[in-house]
Amino acid sequence: MADAEQTLTSTEIAASLPSGWTQSGESITAGYDTGDFATGLDLVNRIGAAAEAAAHHPDLTLTYPSVTVTLTSHDVGGVTRRDLDLAEIVAQHAATLGVSPAHG
Repeated sequence: MADAEQTLTSTEIAASLPSGWTQSGESITAGYDTGDFATGLDLVNRIGAAAEAAAHHPDLTLTYPSVTVTLTSHDVGGVTRRDLDLAEIVAQHAATLGVSPAHG
Protein backbone atom coordinates (compact mmCIF):
# COMPACT_ATOMS: atom_id res chain seq x y z
CA MET A 1 0.00 0.00 0.00
CA ALA A 2 1.29 3.47 -0.87
CA ASP A 3 2.41 5.98 1.72
CA ALA A 4 -0.13 8.76 2.35
CA GLU A 5 2.39 11.31 1.01
CA GLN A 6 3.29 9.43 -2.17
CA THR A 7 1.63 10.25 -5.48
CA LEU A 8 -0.27 7.36 -6.97
CA THR A 9 -0.30 6.02 -10.51
CA SER A 10 -3.40 6.30 -12.68
CA THR A 11 -3.91 2.55 -12.26
CA GLU A 12 -3.75 2.78 -8.45
CA ILE A 13 -6.17 5.71 -8.49
CA ALA A 14 -8.66 4.01 -10.82
CA ALA A 15 -8.65 0.88 -8.64
CA SER A 16 -9.63 2.88 -5.54
CA LEU A 17 -11.96 5.64 -6.77
CA PRO A 18 -15.42 5.63 -5.22
CA SER A 19 -18.37 5.42 -7.62
CA GLY A 20 -18.92 8.66 -9.51
CA TRP A 21 -15.34 9.94 -9.09
CA THR A 22 -12.98 10.53 -12.02
CA GLN A 23 -9.35 11.43 -12.38
CA SER A 24 -8.32 14.47 -14.38
CA GLY A 25 -4.60 15.21 -14.42
CA GLU A 26 -3.33 15.67 -10.90
CA SER A 27 -6.74 15.64 -9.21
CA ILE A 28 -9.88 13.59 -8.67
CA THR A 29 -13.37 15.04 -8.98
CA ALA A 30 -16.97 14.10 -8.30
CA GLY A 31 -20.23 15.93 -8.81
CA TYR A 32 -23.30 15.23 -6.71
CA ASP A 33 -26.88 16.03 -7.69
CA THR A 34 -28.27 17.31 -4.40
CA GLY A 35 -31.73 18.22 -5.70
CA ASP A 36 -31.89 21.43 -3.71
CA PHE A 37 -29.65 24.07 -2.19
CA ALA A 38 -30.25 23.09 1.46
CA THR A 39 -29.12 19.50 0.88
CA GLY A 40 -26.09 20.75 -1.01
CA LEU A 41 -25.20 23.04 1.87
CA ASP A 42 -25.60 20.15 4.32
CA LEU A 43 -23.25 18.04 2.20
CA VAL A 44 -20.70 20.85 1.98
CA ASN A 45 -20.80 21.31 5.76
CA ARG A 46 -20.22 17.58 6.32
CA ILE A 47 -17.36 17.58 3.83
CA GLY A 48 -15.88 20.63 5.54
CA ALA A 49 -15.94 18.95 8.96
CA ALA A 50 -14.34 15.79 7.54
CA ALA A 51 -11.70 17.84 5.73
CA GLU A 52 -10.82 19.74 8.89
CA ALA A 53 -10.54 16.49 10.85
CA ALA A 54 -8.22 15.07 8.18
CA ALA A 55 -6.29 18.35 7.74
CA HIS A 56 -6.78 17.88 4.00
CA HIS A 57 -8.94 20.37 2.14
CA PRO A 58 -10.86 19.92 -1.13
CA ASP A 59 -12.04 22.52 -3.58
CA LEU A 60 -15.83 22.70 -3.29
CA THR A 61 -18.39 24.29 -5.59
CA LEU A 62 -21.95 24.61 -4.31
CA THR A 63 -24.64 25.54 -6.81
CA TYR A 64 -28.33 24.91 -7.16
CA PRO A 65 -28.77 21.92 -7.28
CA SER A 66 -25.31 20.34 -7.09
CA VAL A 67 -21.97 20.09 -5.32
CA THR A 68 -18.66 19.48 -7.08
CA VAL A 69 -15.68 18.21 -5.08
CA THR A 70 -12.08 18.26 -6.32
CA LEU A 71 -9.21 16.71 -4.40
CA THR A 72 -5.45 16.87 -4.94
CA SER A 73 -2.40 16.90 -2.72
CA HIS A 74 -0.85 20.24 -3.64
CA ASP A 75 2.21 19.58 -1.48
CA VAL A 76 3.29 16.63 -3.65
CA GLY A 77 1.65 17.63 -6.93
CA GLY A 78 -0.76 14.78 -7.46
CA VAL A 79 -3.26 12.33 -6.03
CA THR A 80 -2.29 10.49 -2.85
CA ARG A 81 -3.92 8.04 -0.48
CA ARG A 82 -5.14 11.09 1.50
CA ASP A 83 -7.24 12.16 -1.48
CA LEU A 84 -8.75 8.71 -1.97
CA ASP A 85 -9.51 8.38 1.75
CA LEU A 86 -11.30 11.74 1.81
CA ALA A 87 -13.14 10.89 -1.44
CA GLU A 88 -14.51 7.78 0.26
CA ILE A 89 -15.67 9.85 3.25
CA VAL A 90 -17.35 12.34 0.87
CA ALA A 91 -19.11 9.47 -0.90
CA GLN A 92 -20.32 8.10 2.44
CA HIS A 93 -21.71 11.49 3.50
CA ALA A 94 -23.47 11.84 0.15
CA ALA A 95 -25.01 8.38 0.51
CA THR A 96 -26.18 9.19 4.05
CA LEU A 97 -28.03 12.22 2.63
CA GLY A 98 -29.48 10.17 -0.22
CA VAL A 99 -27.43 12.14 -2.75
CA SER A 100 -26.28 10.40 -5.92
CA PRO A 101 -23.20 11.10 -8.00
CA ALA A 102 -23.95 13.27 -11.02
CA HIS A 103 -23.79 11.59 -14.41
CA GLY A 104 -22.58 13.30 -17.49
